[in-house]
Amino acid sequence: MDRLLEAIYGEDLPPTCRSQAQISISSVRRQFAACGSPEIIATHEHGYVIGVDSGDLDSAQFEKLVAEARGAHRADNAHRAIALYRDALRLWRGPALDGIESQFVRAAASRLDELRIATNVGCLELELDAGRHNELISELTDLVHQYPLREALRGHLILALYRCGRVAEALAAYRQARQTMIDELGIEPSERLQQLQRAILSSDPGLDLPTEPVWVQAVNRRIPNLLPTDIADFTGRAEQVGLIRQHLAGLPGAGKRAAVPVVVIVGKGGVGKTSTAIHASHSLAGDFPDGTLYADLHGGASHPVDALQVLERFLRALGVPVSQIPDGLDEQAEMYRDLLADRKILIVLDDAVGESQVSPLLPGSGESAVLVTSRNWLAGLAGAVRVDLHVFDADKSLDLLTHIVGATRVQTQLTAAAAVAGHCGHLPLALRIAGTRLSARPHWSIQQLADRLADETRRLDELSHGDMGIRPSISVSYESASKPARQLFRRLALLDVPVFSGWLSAVLLDRQIAESEDLLDELIAAQLVESACSGPGVWSQYRFHDLIRMFARERLADEESAADRKAALERALAALLYLSDAARRRYYGGDYVRLHSDAQRWPLPESLATQLVSDPLLWYDRERAALISGVRQAARAGFAELCWSLAFSAVTLFESRIYLDDWQETHDIALEATRKANHVRGQAAMLYSMGSLHMSQQRFGPARKEFITAAKLFSDVDDDQGIALVTRHIAYMDRLSGRLDDATIRYEQALATFRATGDHVAAAYVLQNLAQVKLEQREFGKAMELLSDALRLSRIAQCTRAEAQALHRTGEAYLLAGDPGRAVDTFELALARIREIGDPVGEAHVLQGAGLARVRQGELDKARSTLQRALQIAHTLGERLVEARALLALGELALVSGAPGNAVVSGRRAAGAFHDMGVSLHEAQALSLLSHAYAALGDGDTAAEYSARAAALRTKLDQDDQAGSALRAR
Repeated sequence: MDRLLEAIYGEDLPPTCRSQAQISISSVRRQFAACGSPEIIATHEHGYVIGVDSGDLDSAQFEKLVAEARGAHRADNAHRAIALYRDALRLWRGPALDGIESQFVRAAASRLDELRIATNVGCLELELDAGRHNELISELTDLVHQYPLREALRGHLILALYRCGRVAEALAAYRQARQTMIDELGIEPSERLQQLQRAILSSDPGLDLPTEPVWVQAVNRRIPNLLPTDIADFTGRAEQVGLIRQHLAGLPGAGKRAAVPVVVIVGKGGVGKTSTAIHASHSLAGDFPDGTLYADLHGGASHPVDALQVLERFLRALGVPVSQIPDGLDEQAEMYRDLLADRKILIVLDDAVGESQVSPLLPGSGESAVLVTSRNWLAGLAGAVRVDLHVFDADKSLDLLTHIVGATRVQTQLTAAAAVAGHCGHLPLALRIAGTRLSARPHWSIQQLADRLADETRRLDELSHGDMGIRPSISVSYESASKPARQLFRRLALLDVPVFSGWLSAVLLDRQIAESEDLLDELIAAQLVESACSGPGVWSQYRFHDLIRMFARERLADEESAADRKAALERALAALLYLSDAARRRYYGGDYVRLHSDAQRWPLPESLATQLVSDPLLWYDRERAALISGVRQAARAGFAELCWSLAFSAVTLFESRIYLDDWQETHDIALEATRKANHVRGQAAMLYSMGSLHMSQQRFGPARKEFITAAKLFSDVDDDQGIALVTRHIAYMDRLSGRLDDATIRYEQALATFRATGDHVAAAYVLQNLAQVKLEQREFGKAMELLSDALRLSRIAQCTRAEAQALHRTGEAYLLAGDPGRAVDTFELALARIREIGDPVGEAHVLQGAGLARVRQGELDKARSTLQRALQIAHTLGERLVEARALLALGELALVSGAPGNAVVSGRRAAGAFHDMGVSLHEAQALSLLSHAYAALGDGDTAAEYSARAAALRTKLDQDDQAGSALRAR
């Protein structure tokens, strides 16, 4: 303790010195504890002891390295000595114990400083002898400035300047040294420094370096051949091997290359990078007469091979004696480049993890070439050509299995072999493992292995044989990723989708979008995720290889709690719902004619959401699989509200693109989920939407049944909006069935609700349909008033779709009123609006109306082309009602054109379709057309038969309407 106090305070000790020292010791102990060494300072009877190994002291490390350097020098291994000296000097960060004025401490520091400068002088002398004078001038200039009286440093600087051809500067440096010695010490420079001046003045050859370093003289010029054996059953990759040959072998007559050609083979683990590199290298060997070098850099290992280790091996392979190989990376790289300067050698670097491994191993001249394999892009290798390897196609997969298993066995069990290839995801390593397992088990059928691989929970276990395994291959990439990237990798496996959008990464991690994009890029660079090439920027989508997805799900189950998994999934589904709502609003021009749910939405940044749904139908198409899967996953997770909300929100896509199977599937799932959860409103919403689906399929009986049930459920939860939406659809079917009074009452009930809730678009739709009823009742004035109001509300709401439909109805009104000219003009306006929003169903409806108007206007050729186009669109979309109406109009066209036989054909098809759909009002019109057509053909009996059938149907419609009125009166 006394020595400690003397070191701190000197001879003048303050009264509190002992307690202050103890406080300081406690502080130091805390700092050591924070660094993981809590026991480093121990208390003894008379003071303290630092229990530290000599290897942990930088001063001890320095002295050890200096001793080793001197030993190497004595053994004539100058390059090793230089490397050791430089390693020792790199431990320094300025003067020893700088800033501490204690005499006790300064005495120890002086010894260390002296050892440091002596080491620096000795190292510089060896480097001068090794011919590094150009590199040393700056360092020597600084050292002379720091230590102006050190003649050895002055001499080294003078000699370095001379060897660089800067004779005048060398002599000036001598004169400055002489003046400093005289001014500071009053003496002339030493004899050695004066002899150096005289040698410079006489251009003494003894000052020059040998023409060739010693190590070059000792090299036995060998032709290395380090390539592993070629792959006997190498399959495919002809295009990639050709590209590698083209870039590395060069073109005939191209002359000497200025830069070293570098090709990087990039791909996920198990895709065959090493096999391709080795096979391509053997095919290139003849183009490199000076040999081949190969090194496995073990990029996937916990401790990858560093460039220093590889350089030492390469130098030995090139014939450099071990005693002449320097230890330092820079020195070895210089020797390596020098040896390759006039040689044509192919260097193959397998499984590189980063540029720092590869860069020191690149030759300096363009005669040699380098082939690298890596899971990373190695974008820092300037000028490198990248060859991206993907999984095999089905044919190449079978070819590889055939090479391993045997042609007869594969050909006789071809279906099973294809199933094995599919379960392997066509990944070459997985195929090789599967083939090897079959080859080792000749008593197995291929179907046995296919059945075992079909179990996804065991597939990674099955794809293992000896030292080969898919799980370890993927694990290498996984463990190399950062902790947040690994978490993202796991959570992306939550999604049951073939491709996923980039924005989901931010939601799954609950991080900023830029941060999550960086993590996603990290996964792409590690070949754990790949781009699906669906669009740039925020529209980018990605996917897993099937086997990597299975690995990710294993990690998810092992490393994430059930609560965390469920929360991340709920966020993802809530964000999907948020964007689906945004796309629907953009598509319809507002939040109209819909049922609102209480499901949680996870809002994305407004600017991002706006970009994503700028083209709403394109967004819907891109996320179609995610929406369908989201409904299914929400049901499995017990998120009933989210489930039905997602299904309902996706109807915009299903309806506009005619994805009726998707519509049915999602709603079946959601209806079952809401029933299990006893969620009444959700059940009502799904039944209402399923009724709409049936109605779009012209299955009006099932539709009415769903609507009636939905209306009751909406009534049970006092949902007036839901009741009104159902009521307007039932009214539409009443109208088609000819029950016009029933339709009127229901439309007016729905209209009252929509006006009360301020839903202008829903009100506009009802007004249009109510106007259609008035048209069929021949009340043209009232119909036009209703349509004018509908058009006004549509424009207030800025809903192009509703405006287009109002114009369509107005065109039909003009047509029924006997004004086909104004009808055509109005249909043209409606068609322009419809095409703005890309609604093919609406386009078919408008074209049918426009074609019929042209028939009655006498423009028969235009009418024919318009109606045929309407028929084509309707048939393609499965819109049976529009198709039947177009056939009815074509029948009228045929009758007017003097072709009653064609009118019969079209009329029969239309009447049959209307009858099947239960659309009695239009069926009666088709029967009347057939009566006129047969009359024109001179078949009075048949004409009378059809006329009677039409009259009977109209009578029945009137009776049904009167019965409905009486029932309502009662």
